[in-house]
Amino acid sequence: MRHARRRIVRRTARLTAVGGLLLGVAMIAHAVASEPPRAPGGSARALADPATGLVARLGASRTAGSWIDADGRRVVAVTDEDAAGEVRRAGARAKAVRHSMRELMSATRALGSAPRVAGTAWTVDYRSNEVVVRGDHTVSAADWSELTEVAQGIGGFVRMERTGGVFTTRLNGARPILSTAGRCSAGFNVTDGRRDYILTAGHCGPNGSVWFADATARRQVGRTVDGSFPGDDYSLVRYDAGRAGDGADVVAVGGDRGVRITGTGEASVGQRVFRSGSTSGLRDGRVTALDATVNYPEGTVTGLIETDVCAEPGDSGGPLFAGGIALGVTSGGNGDCRAGGTTYFQPVTPALTALGVRLITATPPAAGDDAASAGAPAGAAAGGGTGSTAPSRLTDPGSTGPGLLIVAGSLVALAATRRLRTELDRRDYRRRYAATWGRGWG
Repeated sequence: MRHARRRIVRRTARLTAVGGLLLGVAMIAHAVASEPPRAPGGSARALADPATGLVARLGASRTAGSWIDADGRRVVAVTDEDAAGEVRRAGARAKAVRHSMRELMSATRALGSAPRVAGTAWTVDYRSNEVVVRGDHTVSAADWSELTEVAQGIGGFVRMERTGGVFTTRLNGARPILSTAGRCSAGFNVTDGRRDYILTAGHCGPNGSVWFADATARRQVGRTVDGSFPGDDYSLVRYDAGRAGDGADVVAVGGDRGVRITGTGEASVGQRVFRSGSTSGLRDGRVTALDATVNYPEGTVTGLIETDVCAEPGDSGGPLFAGGIALGVTSGGNGDCRAGGTTYFQPVTPALTALGVRLITATPPAAGDDAASAGAPAGAAAGGGTGSTAPSRLTDPGSTGPGLLIVAGSLVALAATRRLRTELDRRDYRRRYAATWGRGWG
Protein backbone atom coordinates (compact mmCIF):
# COMPACT_ATOMS: atom_id res chain seq x y z
CA MET A 1 0.00 0.00 0.00
CA ARG A 2 2.81 2.33 0.95
CA HIS A 3 4.60 1.57 -2.35
CA ALA A 4 1.40 2.28 -4.33
CA ARG A 5 1.00 5.68 -2.65
CA ARG A 6 4.61 6.42 -3.35
CA ARG A 7 4.21 5.59 -7.03
CA ILE A 8 1.14 7.87 -7.24
CA VAL A 9 3.02 10.75 -5.61
CA ARG A 10 6.04 10.29 -7.88
CA ARG A 11 3.89 10.03 -10.99
CA THR A 12 1.94 13.18 -10.05
CA ALA A 13 5.16 15.11 -9.43
CA ARG A 14 6.58 14.01 -12.79
CA LEU A 15 3.40 14.93 -14.67
CA THR A 16 3.31 18.34 -12.96
CA ALA A 17 6.95 19.01 -13.92
CA VAL A 18 6.37 17.93 -17.54
CA GLY A 19 3.27 20.13 -17.69
CA GLY A 20 5.27 23.08 -16.40
CA LEU A 21 7.95 22.41 -19.01
CA LEU A 22 5.39 22.44 -21.83
CA LEU A 23 3.75 25.60 -20.43
CA GLY A 24 7.11 27.41 -20.23
CA VAL A 25 7.98 26.48 -23.83
CA ALA A 26 4.55 27.73 -24.99
CA MET A 27 5.06 31.04 -23.13
CA ILE A 28 8.46 31.54 -24.75
CA ALA A 29 7.04 30.80 -28.20
CA HIS A 30 4.19 33.27 -27.63
CA ALA A 31 6.53 36.03 -26.43
CA VAL A 32 8.82 35.57 -29.42
CA ALA A 33 5.87 35.53 -31.82
CA SER A 34 4.47 38.75 -30.34
CA GLU A 35 7.73 40.71 -30.74
CA PRO A 36 7.48 43.48 -33.35
CA PRO A 37 8.91 41.74 -36.44
CA ARG A 38 12.46 42.47 -37.44
CA ALA A 39 12.06 43.82 -40.90
CA PRO A 40 14.11 42.94 -43.95
CA GLY A 41 16.87 45.45 -44.30
CA GLY A 42 17.77 45.60 -40.63
CA SER A 43 21.12 46.29 -39.11
CA ALA A 44 23.20 44.21 -41.50
CA ARG A 45 21.57 45.86 -44.51
CA ALA A 46 21.81 49.32 -43.05
CA LEU A 47 25.47 48.99 -42.21
CA ALA A 48 26.73 47.28 -45.36
CA ASP A 49 24.58 47.24 -48.49
CA PRO A 50 26.74 46.45 -51.55
CA ALA A 51 24.01 47.74 -53.91
CA THR A 52 24.16 51.19 -52.31
CA GLY A 53 27.89 51.42 -52.93
CA LEU A 54 27.38 50.11 -56.46
CA VAL A 55 24.83 52.82 -57.29
CA ALA A 56 27.19 55.48 -55.94
CA ARG A 57 30.06 54.08 -58.02
CA LEU A 58 28.05 53.85 -61.26
CA GLY A 59 26.80 57.41 -60.80
CA ALA A 60 23.59 59.36 -61.36
CA SER A 61 23.87 59.22 -65.17
CA ARG A 62 23.88 55.40 -65.36
CA THR A 63 21.47 54.53 -62.55
CA ALA A 64 18.04 55.70 -61.37
CA GLY A 65 17.67 54.41 -57.83
CA SER A 66 17.30 51.02 -56.18
CA TRP A 67 14.65 49.19 -54.17
CA ILE A 68 13.87 45.94 -52.40
CA ASP A 69 11.56 43.71 -54.44
CA ALA A 70 8.69 41.62 -53.05
CA ASP A 71 11.02 38.62 -52.77
CA GLY A 72 13.51 40.63 -50.70
CA ARG A 73 16.06 40.97 -53.50
CA ARG A 74 17.71 44.30 -54.33
CA VAL A 75 16.81 45.81 -57.74
CA VAL A 76 18.87 48.58 -59.36
CA ALA A 77 17.53 50.75 -62.19
CA VAL A 78 20.18 51.23 -64.90
CA THR A 79 20.38 53.11 -68.18
CA ASP A 80 22.91 50.96 -70.10
CA GLU A 81 23.82 47.30 -70.51
CA ASP A 82 27.32 47.66 -69.06
CA ALA A 83 25.84 49.02 -65.83
CA ALA A 84 23.33 46.14 -65.85
CA GLY A 85 26.20 43.65 -66.07
CA GLU A 86 27.93 45.22 -63.06
CA VAL A 87 24.70 45.08 -61.07
CA ARG A 88 24.20 41.39 -61.84
CA ARG A 89 27.79 40.56 -60.96
CA ALA A 90 27.22 42.26 -57.60
CA GLY A 91 24.34 39.86 -56.92
CA ALA A 92 21.47 42.31 -57.49
CA ARG A 93 18.78 42.42 -60.16
CA ALA A 94 19.06 45.01 -62.95
CA LYS A 95 16.12 46.84 -64.52
CA ALA A 96 16.65 48.88 -67.68
CA VAL A 97 15.02 52.34 -67.55
CA ARG A 98 14.86 55.33 -69.86
CA HIS A 99 15.55 58.20 -67.47
CA SER A 100 18.62 58.51 -65.25
CA MET A 101 18.64 59.79 -61.70
CA ARG A 102 20.24 62.97 -63.00
CA GLU A 103 17.18 63.63 -65.19
CA LEU A 104 14.72 62.73 -62.43
CA MET A 105 16.37 65.02 -59.89
CA SER A 106 16.52 67.82 -62.45
CA ALA A 107 12.73 67.49 -62.73
CA THR A 108 12.25 67.78 -58.95
CA ARG A 109 14.43 70.90 -58.91
CA ALA A 110 12.28 72.45 -61.64
CA LEU A 111 9.16 71.72 -59.59
CA GLY A 112 10.82 73.29 -56.57
CA SER A 113 11.55 76.47 -58.46
CA ALA A 114 7.89 76.88 -59.47
CA PRO A 115 5.55 78.98 -57.30
CA ARG A 116 4.90 77.14 -54.05
CA VAL A 117 1.49 75.48 -53.67
CA ALA A 118 0.55 74.28 -50.17
CA GLY A 119 -1.04 70.83 -50.18
CA THR A 120 1.27 69.37 -52.82
CA ALA A 121 4.12 66.87 -52.63
CA TRP A 122 6.43 65.17 -55.07
CA THR A 123 8.97 62.42 -55.13
CA VAL A 124 10.80 60.06 -57.48
CA ASP A 125 9.16 56.69 -58.09
CA TYR A 126 12.14 54.42 -58.77
CA ARG A 127 10.00 51.49 -59.91
CA SER A 128 8.09 53.40 -62.59
CA ASN A 129 11.03 55.68 -63.43
CA GLU A 130 8.84 58.75 -62.97
CA VAL A 131 8.47 61.84 -60.82
CA VAL A 132 5.07 61.73 -59.09
CA VAL A 133 3.35 64.98 -58.08
CA ARG A 134 0.41 64.73 -55.65
CA GLY A 135 -2.12 67.35 -54.66
CA ASP A 136 -4.62 67.14 -51.79
CA HIS A 137 -8.17 68.50 -51.87
CA THR A 138 -7.09 71.93 -50.57
CA VAL A 139 -5.28 72.65 -53.85
CA SER A 140 -7.48 74.80 -56.08
CA ALA A 141 -8.23 73.87 -59.68
CA ALA A 142 -6.30 76.93 -60.88
CA ASP A 143 -3.17 76.09 -58.86
CA TRP A 144 -3.33 72.46 -59.98
CA SER A 145 -3.63 73.54 -63.61
CA GLU A 146 -0.58 75.80 -63.33
CA LEU A 147 1.47 73.05 -61.69
CA THR A 148 0.36 70.61 -64.40
CA GLU A 149 1.68 73.00 -67.04
CA VAL A 150 5.03 73.09 -65.26
CA ALA A 151 5.10 69.28 -65.22
CA GLN A 152 4.26 69.02 -68.91
CA GLY A 153 7.07 71.43 -69.68
CA ILE A 154 9.53 69.15 -67.85
CA GLY A 155 8.60 65.99 -69.75
CA GLY A 156 6.29 63.02 -70.01
CA PHE A 157 7.93 61.25 -67.06
CA VAL A 158 6.23 63.57 -64.54
CA ARG A 159 2.94 62.04 -63.37
CA MET A 160 0.21 64.15 -61.73
CA GLU A 161 -2.06 62.58 -59.07
CA ARG A 162 -4.84 63.93 -56.91
CA THR A 163 -4.97 62.41 -53.42
CA GLY A 164 -7.44 62.33 -50.55
CA GLY A 165 -7.03 63.96 -47.17
CA VAL A 166 -4.78 66.93 -46.42
CA PHE A 167 -0.99 67.06 -46.20
CA THR A 168 -0.40 68.31 -42.65
CA THR A 169 2.21 68.01 -39.97
CA ARG A 170 1.20 65.47 -37.32
CA LEU A 171 1.37 67.85 -34.37
CA ASN A 172 -1.17 67.56 -31.72
CA GLY A 173 4.83 58.08 -30.67
CA ALA A 174 6.68 56.56 -28.57
CA ARG A 175 5.98 58.67 -25.44
CA PRO A 176 3.77 61.79 -25.56
CA ILE A 177 5.33 65.19 -24.87
CA LEU A 178 3.07 68.22 -24.47
CA SER A 179 3.47 71.97 -24.66
CA THR A 180 1.29 75.03 -25.29
CA ALA A 181 1.85 74.37 -29.02
CA GLY A 182 0.21 70.94 -28.86
CA ARG A 183 1.16 67.29 -28.41
CA CYS A 184 4.02 65.46 -30.12
CA SER A 185 5.84 62.18 -29.64
CA ALA A 186 9.39 61.64 -28.43
CA GLY A 187 11.59 60.19 -31.15
CA PHE A 188 15.02 58.96 -30.11
CA ASN A 189 17.28 59.79 -27.18
CA VAL A 190 20.55 61.44 -28.21
CA THR A 191 23.55 62.96 -26.48
CA ASP A 192 26.36 65.39 -27.17
CA GLY A 193 28.54 63.63 -24.60
CA ARG A 194 27.65 66.08 -21.82
CA ARG A 195 23.86 66.24 -21.78
CA ASP A 196 21.02 64.07 -23.14
CA TYR A 197 18.25 65.23 -25.46
CA ILE A 198 15.12 64.04 -27.26
CA LEU A 199 15.29 64.09 -31.05
CA THR A 200 11.81 64.93 -32.37
CA ALA A 201 10.13 66.85 -35.20
CA GLY A 202 11.07 70.48 -35.82
CA HIS A 203 7.49 71.62 -36.42
CA CYS A 204 6.55 70.54 -32.88
CA GLY A 205 7.70 73.85 -31.49
CA PRO A 206 10.28 76.63 -31.87
CA ASN A 207 13.34 77.09 -29.68
CA GLY A 208 12.31 77.81 -26.11
CA SER A 209 9.22 75.57 -26.18
CA VAL A 210 8.73 73.88 -22.80
CA TRP A 211 7.63 70.23 -22.80
CA PHE A 212 5.79 68.18 -20.18
CA ALA A 213 5.10 64.47 -19.74
CA ASP A 214 1.54 65.02 -18.45
CA ALA A 215 -1.49 67.12 -19.38
CA THR A 216 -1.47 68.89 -16.00
CA ALA A 217 1.97 70.40 -16.75
CA ARG A 218 3.42 69.11 -13.48
CA ARG A 219 6.14 66.83 -14.90
CA GLN A 220 8.38 69.08 -16.96
CA VAL A 221 10.58 67.13 -19.37
CA GLY A 222 12.72 69.77 -20.99
CA ARG A 223 12.99 72.66 -23.41
CA THR A 224 13.60 72.90 -27.18
CA VAL A 225 17.11 74.24 -27.75
CA ASP A 226 17.81 73.65 -31.46
CA GLY A 227 16.12 72.54 -34.65
CA SER A 228 15.16 73.25 -38.23
CA PHE A 229 11.72 73.77 -39.80
CA PRO A 230 10.72 74.31 -42.54
CA GLY A 231 13.38 73.08 -44.95
CA ASP A 232 14.12 70.19 -42.58
CA ASP A 233 11.94 68.83 -39.78
CA TYR A 234 13.94 68.03 -36.64
CA SER A 235 14.57 69.54 -33.21
CA LEU A 236 16.31 68.87 -29.91
CA VAL A 237 14.59 68.91 -26.54
CA ARG A 238 17.14 69.16 -23.71
CA TYR A 239 16.26 67.12 -20.63
CA ASP A 240 15.91 69.29 -17.54
CA ALA A 241 17.56 66.55 -15.50
CA GLY A 242 20.45 66.36 -17.95
CA ARG A 243 20.03 62.61 -18.47
CA ALA A 244 17.49 60.46 -20.32
CA GLY A 245 17.43 57.84 -17.56
CA ASP A 246 16.93 54.08 -17.75
CA GLY A 247 15.93 52.56 -21.07
CA ALA A 248 17.42 55.40 -23.10
CA ASP A 249 18.19 52.97 -25.96
CA VAL A 250 14.62 51.65 -26.16
CA VAL A 251 11.69 52.76 -28.34
CA ALA A 252 8.30 52.34 -26.67
CA VAL A 253 5.78 50.41 -28.80
CA GLY A 254 2.81 50.26 -26.39
CA GLY A 255 1.75 47.97 -23.58
CA ASP A 256 4.87 48.83 -21.54
CA ARG A 257 6.94 47.07 -24.18
CA GLY A 258 9.82 48.39 -26.24
CA VAL A 259 12.27 47.69 -29.04
CA ARG A 260 15.99 48.16 -28.44
CA ILE A 261 17.63 50.32 -31.11
CA THR A 262 21.09 49.21 -32.17
CA GLY A 263 22.15 51.66 -34.88
CA THR A 264 21.14 54.06 -37.64
CA GLY A 265 20.71 53.43 -41.33
CA GLU A 266 19.36 54.76 -44.58
CA ALA A 267 15.86 53.71 -45.61
CA SER A 268 15.39 51.70 -48.81
CA VAL A 269 12.41 51.73 -51.14
CA GLY A 270 10.38 48.56 -50.54
CA GLN A 271 11.76 48.08 -47.04
CA ARG A 272 9.31 47.09 -44.30
CA VAL A 273 9.36 49.66 -41.49
CA PHE A 274 7.69 50.35 -38.14
CA ARG A 275 6.52 53.62 -36.63
CA SER A 276 5.54 54.28 -33.02
CA GLY A 277 3.48 57.27 -31.95
CA SER A 278 1.63 58.49 -28.86
CA THR A 279 -1.70 58.68 -30.70
CA SER A 280 -1.89 55.59 -32.89
CA GLY A 281 0.76 53.36 -31.31
CA LEU A 282 2.83 50.87 -33.30
CA ARG A 283 2.13 50.72 -37.05
CA ASP A 284 3.97 49.16 -39.94
CA GLY A 285 4.21 49.48 -43.71
CA ARG A 286 6.79 49.97 -46.43
CA VAL A 287 9.00 52.74 -47.75
CA THR A 288 7.52 53.93 -51.04
CA ALA A 289 9.99 56.68 -52.00
CA LEU A 290 12.97 58.72 -50.84
CA ASP A 291 13.99 62.37 -51.08
CA ALA A 292 10.36 63.52 -51.06
CA THR A 293 9.29 67.16 -50.97
CA VAL A 294 6.12 68.18 -49.10
CA ASN A 295 4.54 71.64 -49.18
CA TYR A 296 2.84 71.91 -45.78
CA PRO A 297 0.77 74.98 -44.98
CA GLU A 298 3.60 76.01 -42.59
CA GLY A 299 6.33 75.63 -45.20
CA THR A 300 8.18 73.24 -47.51
CA VAL A 301 10.26 70.32 -46.25
CA THR A 302 12.60 68.36 -48.53
CA GLY A 303 14.61 65.14 -48.34
CA LEU A 304 11.88 63.15 -46.61
CA ILE A 305 11.22 59.40 -46.51
CA GLU A 306 7.80 58.55 -47.99
CA THR A 307 5.90 55.51 -46.63
CA ASP A 308 2.45 53.92 -46.68
CA VAL A 309 2.47 53.74 -42.85
CA CYS A 310 -0.48 55.58 -41.31
CA ALA A 311 -0.15 58.35 -38.71
CA GLU A 312 -2.44 60.76 -36.88
CA PRO A 313 -2.14 64.10 -35.04
CA GLY A 314 0.09 63.70 -32.00
CA ASP A 315 2.33 61.14 -33.72
CA SER A 316 4.70 63.89 -34.93
CA GLY A 317 8.32 63.29 -33.97
CA GLY A 318 7.76 59.61 -33.20
CA PRO A 319 10.43 57.09 -34.29
CA LEU A 320 10.64 55.21 -37.60
CA PHE A 321 12.76 52.05 -37.39
CA ALA A 322 13.36 48.62 -38.90
CA GLY A 323 15.14 45.63 -37.39
CA GLY A 324 16.39 47.75 -34.49
CA ILE A 325 17.79 50.39 -36.85
CA ALA A 326 16.73 54.05 -36.43
CA LEU A 327 15.63 55.56 -39.75
CA GLY A 328 13.64 58.74 -39.12
CA VAL A 329 11.17 60.80 -37.09
CA THR A 330 7.55 61.44 -38.11
CA SER A 331 7.01 64.66 -40.04
CA GLY A 332 3.51 64.63 -41.56
CA GLY A 333 1.21 63.23 -44.21
CA ASN A 334 -2.42 62.69 -45.12
CA GLY A 335 -5.13 60.22 -44.10
CA ASP A 336 -5.42 58.38 -40.79
CA CYS A 337 -5.15 54.88 -39.34
CA ARG A 338 -8.72 53.99 -40.28
CA ALA A 339 -8.64 54.84 -43.98
CA GLY A 340 -4.85 54.70 -44.41
CA GLY A 341 -2.66 57.33 -46.01
CA THR A 342 0.86 58.51 -46.77
CA THR A 343 3.30 59.53 -44.03
CA TYR A 344 6.62 61.33 -44.40
CA PHE A 345 9.65 61.11 -42.11
CA GLN A 346 12.71 63.25 -41.51
CA PRO A 347 15.76 60.96 -41.94
CA VAL A 348 17.76 60.53 -38.73
CA THR A 349 21.31 60.61 -40.12
CA PRO A 350 21.36 64.19 -41.53
CA ALA A 351 19.55 65.45 -38.43
CA LEU A 352 22.20 63.97 -36.11
CA THR A 353 24.98 65.44 -38.24
CA ALA A 354 23.43 68.91 -38.32
CA LEU A 355 22.74 68.94 -34.57
CA GLY A 356 26.14 67.54 -33.56
CA VAL A 357 24.71 64.69 -31.48
CA ARG A 358 24.68 60.90 -31.58
CA LEU A 359 22.15 58.32 -30.55
CA ILE A 360 22.46 56.95 -27.03
CA THR A 361 23.61 53.35 -27.01
CA ALA A 362 23.83 50.67 -24.35
CA THR A 363 27.54 50.21 -25.13
CA PRO A 364 29.67 53.25 -25.99
CA PRO A 365 30.61 53.08 -29.71
CA ALA A 366 34.18 52.43 -30.75
CA ALA A 367 36.12 55.46 -31.91
CA GLY A 368 35.85 55.95 -35.65
CA ASP A 369 33.03 53.39 -35.97
CA ASP A 370 30.35 55.34 -37.83
CA ALA A 371 27.88 52.49 -37.72
CA ALA A 372 28.18 52.13 -33.98
CA SER A 373 28.41 55.81 -33.23
CA ALA A 374 24.91 56.26 -34.54
CA GLY A 375 23.97 53.67 -31.98
CA ALA A 376 20.80 52.89 -30.12
CA PRO A 377 18.30 55.64 -29.37
CA ALA A 378 15.08 55.42 -27.44
CA GLY A 379 11.66 56.69 -28.21
CA ALA A 380 10.93 55.68 -24.65
CA ALA A 381 12.18 59.16 -24.05
CA ALA A 382 9.90 61.39 -22.06
CA GLY A 383 9.14 60.62 -18.48
CA GLY A 384 11.57 57.72 -18.14
CA GLY A 385 12.27 54.87 -20.50
CA THR A 386 10.87 51.41 -20.95
CA GLY A 387 14.22 49.81 -20.38
CA SER A 388 14.44 47.11 -17.75
CA THR A 389 16.83 45.43 -15.40
CA ALA A 390 17.46 41.67 -15.46
CA PRO A 391 14.89 40.92 -12.67
CA SER A 392 12.18 43.00 -14.34
CA ARG A 393 12.81 41.33 -17.70
CA LEU A 394 12.43 37.91 -16.08
CA THR A 395 9.07 38.87 -14.59
CA ASP A 396 7.73 40.91 -17.51
CA PRO A 397 4.76 38.92 -18.86
CA GLY A 398 5.42 40.29 -22.34
CA SER A 399 8.94 38.88 -22.48
CA THR A 400 10.46 35.40 -22.59
CA GLY A 401 11.60 35.69 -18.94
CA PRO A 402 8.61 34.04 -17.20
CA GLY A 403 8.67 31.16 -19.66
CA LEU A 404 12.37 30.62 -19.07
CA LEU A 405 11.81 30.60 -15.30
CA ILE A 406 9.04 27.99 -15.61
CA VAL A 407 11.16 25.81 -17.91
CA ALA A 408 14.11 26.01 -15.50
CA GLY A 409 11.90 25.20 -12.51
CA SER A 410 10.32 22.25 -14.31
CA LEU A 411 13.72 20.81 -15.22
CA VAL A 412 14.82 21.13 -11.60
CA ALA A 413 11.61 19.41 -10.47
CA LEU A 414 12.12 16.55 -12.94
CA ALA A 415 15.68 16.09 -11.74
CA ALA A 416 14.51 16.17 -8.11
CA THR A 417 11.77 13.56 -8.66
CA ARG A 418 14.25 11.30 -10.41
CA ARG A 419 16.73 11.68 -7.57
CA LEU A 420 13.98 11.08 -4.98
CA ARG A 421 12.86 7.94 -6.79
CA THR A 422 16.40 6.62 -6.89
CA GLU A 423 16.86 7.29 -3.17
CA LEU A 424 13.55 5.68 -2.22
CA ASP A 425 14.31 2.62 -4.37
CA ARG A 426 17.70 2.34 -2.67
CA ARG A 427 16.09 2.44 0.79
CA ASP A 428 13.49 -0.18 -0.20
CA TYR A 429 16.22 -2.45 -1.50
CA ARG A 430 18.21 -2.08 1.70
CA ARG A 431 15.15 -2.91 3.81
CA ARG A 432 14.40 -6.04 1.78
CA TYR A 433 18.04 -7.08 1.95
CA ALA A 434 18.11 -6.61 5.74
CA ALA A 435 14.90 -8.59 6.18
CA THR A 436 16.23 -11.43 4.03
CA TRP A 437 19.55 -11.74 5.89
CA GLY A 438 18.26 -10.83 9.36
CA ARG A 439 20.51 -7.81 9.77
CA GLY A 440 19.67 -4.19 10.41
CA TRP A 441 21.23 -1.12 8.90
CA GLY A 442 22.74 1.67 10.84
